[in-house]
Amino acid sequence: MSDTLMLGAVAYDPKVVTIWEGFRAWFADRGLDFDFILYSNYEAQVAGHFAGHYDVAWNSPLAWIQAERVAKQRGKTASAIAMRDTDQDLRSVIVVRANCSIETLDDLRGKTVGVGAEDSPQATLIPLNHLANAGLQPDVDFKVRPFDVLVGKHGDHIGGERDAARALMAGEVDAACMIDGNHLIFSQEGTLPAGQTRILTQTAPYDHCCFTVLDDAPKALIDQFVTLLMGMSFEDPEVRPLLELEGLKQWRDGRVPGFAQLNEACDRFAYLDSFLAEMSD
Repeated sequence: MSDTLMLGAVAYDPKVVTIWEGFRAWFADRGLDFDFILYSNYEAQVAGHFAGHYDVAWNSPLAWIQAERVAKQRGKTASAIAMRDTDQDLRSVIVVRANCSIETLDDLRGKTVGVGAEDSPQATLIPLNHLANAGLQPDVDFKVRPFDVLVGKHGDHIGGERDAARALMAGEVDAACMIDGNHLIFSQEGTLPAGQTRILTQTAPYDHCCFTVLDDAPKALIDQFVTLLMGMSFEDPEVRPLLELEGLKQWRDGRVPGFAQLNEACDRFAYLDSFLAEMSD
């Protein structure tokens, strides 16, 4: 058995290298031999996990569901062991222009709704499921226009959401879907000019990324990893820049009820069927 704990992560941005190299050094100073493997997309990362290429995955919410379902079909168990404070209780919003005639969800009938990348939980799958639960079927009751930026990275790259927001302001779509945090960013940067848009609806709260392990992961190394994660302090000048880059102030215990909406969306839209079929071969 190796004494090195290997992590799998997706390189959705150059800062990912800086983050994990920094964590690698921080862990080493505290007695944990830690290394990482970077993937270009989450599907390859999930496949790598089941091939035994690493011990713990830093998963998007969709990759968590992929891992959980593949584990089940292979007689294994996947566990979410930790997540960021900023991964919990998030919402997606559907935004319209302030001066438009759309006042209710039913007013979206016959309209065009801009979404992010096709595999984005927060800008596509969850908000479209929200609309479906309200009786509006995508591409039946309204047209869906995807902005497929970096498919495979599960919406970690916010370019698709920003493109949808720009299309809204250009009048190319009637509404745009995005996570609430990006809605704030787009408002601050001027992509959505002040006073020119309004939120039509928002989803129920949901959770986002998590560290995932399978039941054959090296328990002692995983326990040490989690203990060190939970001991990271935002007040520590050594680790604070890394936490800021990763977008959190505190690590929290992993939990899975917050993935219910995304699970429902995957079932409703049969989104994972082909991936699960490939992983069953």
